[in-house]
Amino acid sequence: MSDSLAPRSSSDGRIAATVLAVVVFSIAFAADRWIPNSLLSLPLLVASLIAAATTAWGVPQLRALKMGQVIREDGPEAHQRKGGTPTMGGLLVVPVGVIVGSLSAVGEESGPRLLAVAAVTLAYMVIGGIDDWRSLTRQTNKGLTARGKLLLQGLTAILFLALAGSQGWISSSVALPFALTLSLGWLIWPLALFVFLAESNATNLTDGLDGLASGCGALVFTGLALQLMVRGNSGDPALAGFCMAMAGAWLGFLAHNRNPARLFMGDTGSLAMGASLSAVALLSNSLWPLLVMGGVFLAESLSVILQVWVFKATKGPDGVGRRVFRMAPLHHHFELGGWSEQTVVRSFWLINAGLVLLGLLFLPLP
Repeated sequence: MSDSLAPRSSSDGRIAATVLAVVVFSIAFAADRWIPNSLLSLPLLVASLIAAATTAWGVPQLRALKMGQVIREDGPEAHQRKGGTPTMGGLLVVPVGVIVGSLSAVGEESGPRLLAVAAVTLAYMVIGGIDDWRSLTRQTNKGLTARGKLLLQGLTAILFLALAGSQGWISSSVALPFALTLSLGWLIWPLALFVFLAESNATNLTDGLDGLASGCGALVFTGLALQLMVRGNSGDPALAGFCMAMAGAWLGFLAHNRNPARLFMGDTGSLAMGASLSAVALLSNSLWPLLVMGGVFLAESLSVILQVWVFKATKGPDGVGRRVFRMAPLHHHFELGGWSEQTVVRSFWLINAGLVLLGLLFLPLP
């Protein structure tokens, strides 16, 4: 990036992040004003302030420890300049969201469930941290093997689901719009495991542009929190407060992750984000809202699956196959099509906001 473009890029990134924060805070304050028993703005505010402070403190610490991101060689050429940017930023913000969110349920019946959500979120943070650390020590963008990482994710999810199942926290029916339900019986358990693996890897794939995953994560957590309050008796104010604390953590992180990013979340943050969303959705029977509101994450993941499948299916004797996208995940397709990184991020944020609204319009009401 040239010196003449850097100030404008920084200003544009700051404006976009500020607008996003105003939108999220406005939703929280409106919910507290109009929805009975809603207390979303306090955990949002506390978590965002603490996360902004911890990341401001942590950036120079991570840089001093030489924990700079290793950029994959087959990625967009423009991304090579990001090499050396401190990573593993999830360590600075995920615990903030978890602690603030858990405190919102002190003395509540939902306390044990929130502790389980907190535990699985932190466990996925550790898995991501191991992956990031191995990448840093080996000076490559590949840490754990795909199979090894998937195994750790699966085992952690199974432990969470075993506890949830023993306590009767997860319904065997999936609530759908228009008072419909999908009764799955024992099939809910393989579906729940799939949700953990798919969502955590989808958020991981989305974390490829400055502010993309953190902004989308803040919006989806906000949407889940709001739908939990709107659903009344079938909702959960404690889990809603936890979601807003996680949204606040990612807004605070965005203060340093917006373009041009001074800090990356790494797998440490992205895997934890996906695990937290999955756990909340399963415990609150919110799989449908998560599917709709997390549509950006879904599209990013499907783009990779489709790209790989078509390439392998059409591979010729020369070992070269056809490509559906210029590059996967999806955000790179638009980058290579001439869109600036900030244009892609703002567009995906806007789409995500629309998906959150769509999810609220078609809630699985009782």
